[in-house]
Amino acid sequence: MAAAPGVTERYFTRWYKPDVKGNLCEDHCILQHSNRICVITLAEAHPLLQNGKTIKSINYQISANCSRLQNKVSGKSKRGAQFLTELAPLCRISCSDGEEYTIYSCIRGRLMEVNENILDNPTILQEKVRIFAYIEFFLIFIPALYHGLIF
Repeated sequence: MAAAPGVTERYFTRWYKPDVKGNLCEDHCILQHSNRICVITLAEAHPLLQNGKTIKSINYQISANCSRLQNKVSGKSKRGAQFLTELAPLCRISCSDGEEYTIYSCIRGRLMEVNENILDNPTILQEKVRIFAYIEFFLIFIPALYHGLIF
């Protein structure tokens, strides 16, 4: 008997953004829920999930004046959310071998929430990539969603 599909298979449509910003194999995965909220994850082919890499730290401080941790959303219309473009950096991930990877939003939208759990336990990204190892939540604008994405 086949196993029942998981939450991501039942309720999310999976989209891929290959080679983000021209970086070979740095693929991102966007999980789109039926309510138009998207979850950004790493695709299985991303170098962080290959070759036994160890994540040393995750930094949401994008620049001196911009931190994704300072995002405060309130109200029905989600006031205070940071607006992000397709190439807006979400966080920077440093590995123990000295390499650093920048994770991008891949879609236009407003930042709803960041996953603060990965700050305390960054290995969640490698262990449970298929089970909500999310980077950010977005409320997206539908016309911008499908530009450059692969189903």
